[in-house]
Amino acid sequence: MEIKMHEISVKEVFDGYKDSEEEGVVGYSGRLNIRPAFQREFVYKEKQREEVINTVRKGFPLNVMYWSKSGDDEYEMLDGQQRTLSICQYLNGDFSINFQYFHNLTDDEKQQILDYKLMIYICEGTDSEKLEWFKIINIAGEKLYDQELRNAIYTGPWLTDAKRHFSKNGCPAYQMASKYLAGNAIRQDYLQTSLDWISETDGLVIEGYMAKHQHDANCNALWLYFTSVINWVEALFPKKNYRPIMKGQPWGELYNAYHENAYDSDELEAKVKELLLDDEVGNTKGIYQYIFSLDENGKNGNEKYLNLRQFSDKEKMAQYEKQQGICKICGKHFEYDEMEGDHIVPWHDGGKTEPKNLQMLCKHCNRTKSGS
Repeated sequence: MEIKMHEISVKEVFDGYKDSEEEGVVGYSGRLNIRPAFQREFVYKEKQREEVINTVRKGFPLNVMYWSKSGDDEYEMLDGQQRTLSICQYLNGDFSINFQYFHNLTDDEKQQILDYKLMIYICEGTDSEKLEWFKIINIAGEKLYDQELRNAIYTGPWLTDAKRHFSKNGCPAYQMASKYLAGNAIRQDYLQTSLDWISETDGLVIEGYMAKHQHDANCNALWLYFTSVINWVEALFPKKNYRPIMKGQPWGELYNAYHENAYDSDELEAKVKELLLDDEVGNTKGIYQYIFSLDENGKNGNEKYLNLRQFSDKEKMAQYEKQQGICKICGKHFEYDEMEGDHIVPWHDGGKTEPKNLQMLCKHCNRTKSGS
């Protein structure tokens, strides 16, 4: 890869600046793609954005930026998008600092900003070299998320349409399912989550799904699948009384495994309420996964999702001494560390984690009993 340093003024970079949402952001007389497919959306907070402008106005140096040459006289922003957008948005009148927009400045103050020189390394090389360099130079900045790096590789019409649905402020996925999804749409969390879910249906990982569909004209299949998942959740839990624990659930995985089963919404809601009120349940976030793991008789659910309350070491030691180290099932003697605390009446049959419901069993008997 060949890398050369250039000094380019703010005026030159801002010339031809245009932010056209879906089609991206350009500047430098239309020759610089400020936001390529592999770049994140604008994520700077107000304070960060203002500090960029204050740095320029004081004549202090900004960190170097990196462009890559993509044609005879065309370039892509490799690193520095957030700083560049901060400057261009200020000059464009998109925000003010202390109630002062760019157009409120005096002529000499405006000129000082326009003449400010940005230190820019322009790189030439293969796509793989540029991507590798992009990963390296971003280590010191805001860390790229996995999905942002995937977007660098699988660019095309499918990705453009997918980002429109899943990766924008107020995007359709946010409007429809923000109460069910964890993370941030702009940081590609919604897109990654939906891809993770749908990839499972094809036995693929996310990269495999994106590679398969990279050149599709649109992401209709992904969007239709996503809406099916959310509509299924809405139908099963119409009251939405427990939204705090509904956010971030693996809804797509549950849909893939159970959407063909018949469920009674009232029974599901009642079970959620029952488990929420149960002091034995340590992980309320696992309630939904537990409910779907129950068999057709409402039994034998996977209790690992609930992190049920355990007997304390003090309670177990007291019971061990009371039993004199004798296992209640096989009748043999064991050392304390060879035994485990067991609920005489299991939790799913109403048993509580309290001393009168505790017995000490050898590990073999306890695990045999638990598996029966």
